[in-house]
Amino acid sequence: MKRQIFPLAAFGLVSLAQAESAVLKMEAVEVIGNSPLAGLGIPRQQVPANVQTISAAQLEGQESLNVAEFMARQLPSVHLNEVQGNPFQADLNYRGFTASPLLGTAQGLSVYLDGVRVNEPFGDTVNWELLPHSAIAGMDLMPGSNPVFGLNTLGGALAIRTRDGFSSPGTQLELSGGSFGRFRQEFSHGGHTDQLGWFVAADGFQEAGWRERSPSASGQLFGKWSYRSAVAEADFSLLHAQSKMTGNGLLPQSMQAAQRNQVFTHPDQTRHDLTQWTLNARWWLDPAQSLSANIYQRFNDTRTLNGDANDDFEDGPFDGVSDQASGAHNRTRTRQRGQGMAWQWNLSTKRHQLTVGGGYDEARVSFRQTQALGVLDASRGISQLAAEADQNLLHGRTTTASLFVTDTVALTPQWHLTASARYNHSRVTTQDQLNPNPPNLDGDHRYRQLNPALGLTWQAQPGLNFYGGFSQGNRVPTPIELGCADPANPCTLPNAMAADPYLKQVVARTLEAGVRGRLSEQLAWQAGVYRTLSRDDILFVGTSTSAGYFTNFGQTRRQGVELGLNGRQRQVDWFVNYSYLQATFQSSACLLAQNNSSRGSDAACTVNGQDDEILVRAGDRLPGQPAHSLKLGVNWPVGEGWRLGADVQAFSNQFARGNENNQHQAGSATDTFGTVRQFEGAGRLPGYAILNLNAEVRLGQGWQLFAQVNNLFDTRYSTAGALAENPFNAAGAFQVDSADWRRETFVAPGAPRAIWLGVRHVFGGRS
Repeated sequence: MKRQIFPLAAFGLVSLAQAESAVLKMEAVEVIGNSPLAGLGIPRQQVPANVQTISAAQLEGQESLNVAEFMARQLPSVHLNEVQGNPFQADLNYRGFTASPLLGTAQGLSVYLDGVRVNEPFGDTVNWELLPHSAIAGMDLMPGSNPVFGLNTLGGALAIRTRDGFSSPGTQLELSGGSFGRFRQEFSHGGHTDQLGWFVAADGFQEAGWRERSPSASGQLFGKWSYRSAVAEADFSLLHAQSKMTGNGLLPQSMQAAQRNQVFTHPDQTRHDLTQWTLNARWWLDPAQSLSANIYQRFNDTRTLNGDANDDFEDGPFDGVSDQASGAHNRTRTRQRGQGMAWQWNLSTKRHQLTVGGGYDEARVSFRQTQALGVLDASRGISQLAAEADQNLLHGRTTTASLFVTDTVALTPQWHLTASARYNHSRVTTQDQLNPNPPNLDGDHRYRQLNPALGLTWQAQPGLNFYGGFSQGNRVPTPIELGCADPANPCTLPNAMAADPYLKQVVARTLEAGVRGRLSEQLAWQAGVYRTLSRDDILFVGTSTSAGYFTNFGQTRRQGVELGLNGRQRQVDWFVNYSYLQATFQSSACLLAQNNSSRGSDAACTVNGQDDEILVRAGDRLPGQPAHSLKLGVNWPVGEGWRLGADVQAFSNQFARGNENNQHQAGSATDTFGTVRQFEGAGRLPGYAILNLNAEVRLGQGWQLFAQVNNLFDTRYSTAGALAENPFNAAGAFQVDSADWRRETFVAPGAPRAIWLGVRHVFGGRS
């Protein structure tokens, strides 16, 4: 499907489009899936939202490393916070909502792989490196709080489809390598007989990383066996993925200025071992009716090892005396076992595209966290380790049963109404295996929610389409959030938990409207506006570089504009995307922010003698969300078999986490109680723009060479930040007296210039 993107002058071109409608041809019908499972789908022009579709060819042409990187380069309202400094561990933000691999990030996007939701049950996280990159056939980014896509669809849903032997026959091998010691291998093979098909893909990735002590590796093996007949089809797929990711996290700006590629503390490792199988099937009852269903099982074993400064050192027995117990190894092991099924009935008539379905998902989680105290050495690693001690041992279970219905009704040939609803019933239980007696982590929480949606489209002219709609979605708290919700007992992340308060489920409501069309066969445009109001957002409030707690926040709002234009001129493909996002708090509350210069300065937050809270007011901007983004891209076939491409991403400034009230300033600050403190860094990250290049040459006989240059001008930029305390001096040595520690702005430095070269061979290919 072609991207639909929209110019600033779109509204002024409406009259021109109407005047020339007689000579415009109707755009080819592009069908969009209306649910995670294979269904009937509806033409894109009948979808009351700005759905964006990505093909496998687009992914390959861009030479992007993963799904998140591609989306950030091309799609409006998408940007990355590279908090971990690892290309596979980025936070993907869309319209102010996030899909992230990091516990502690407020999750608001659902991600599906062949109809199976891959948000991990323990924290709704998404692990990008576990997706089988070379097996992806395409994906749809569904905006808004579409209830049909189930839990966690607050700001949108990403539905990824994999290839099969019928649609992707042939064999392909790809090898590439270059900067940061990166080496990548991809292999795929597909084939079929009349009724049976097969497809296999194997990917491997290794790199040393551009920052110190940052090696990472991952591999995925994917297989799919397919059956096709006149009345039925079935696909059985098996995915096995392993990874060892190093995410060295944020760096104080003072250390960044001295040496950009160094790390704060180490090690910071995450290992995954994933196996997932899925069976999808579909039967045609007659030409107008079909049944779809899937069943799946998913097993993920995750281990983490984090070398951290000991949060209990300050004001402890060794503060000001020695470096004993200055650091800690925090280890976790999380076993997650998920299974479930879904079904739907599809009906297609002249007036209706009706789907009725339901599902049941169950996940069991076993979590263990240990800590071993030690000494922060000269490399800022942990040495002289003591024996490990159990911090938490938790078993959890999450179940969700749901029913949904969606129908697109043709009121007239030009007007289409879509109505949807989904009922979710969830239960989250936790059992404390370490502390059997209350107060402990035992809990049993139930959540129920009926979410509706209603939208309308109008095909005013062959080249002019209007749309508008309302949708509602919800997310229930996960075991990690329920186990880490007490400000008096902040958790180290990945997590150390204590008996904590109940958290409410999040409910988001979205209004969206827009207009789209074509000025000619070679020029398409679109313009849209949206507003999402979330109630009881679950936010993570940081108390240090590695600790904090989860809490509900009254209301938050994300609203914005998406504009763009794409086209082709003399075989040159190009696009322009602009988006504006206003992501703000819409309630007032006192939040813990020990490293914010305005702490303890507002009477509303100091009534109980508190001097470490800030007052967040309605209208304050959410951290980590730039207001403006601009994306440009061009693909130019310069000669026979040659192609050059370029893309630019530009983002405006953003606030660091911990500066939720947007009031932090560098320098000296005095609180209500007369305490004077020093703060370094503005708590705000400047905007930036980067230019990337890519090229491809076809040598014949199926051989292709390709190259990619990221950040051509070696721009120095940061993609995320947080306010925290730095216990190291300018030379990186630990200071045993916490009175000498500095309150700074920590940042996630962006990667420097990088170059990769590769070769691709399509066996039996001619080009």
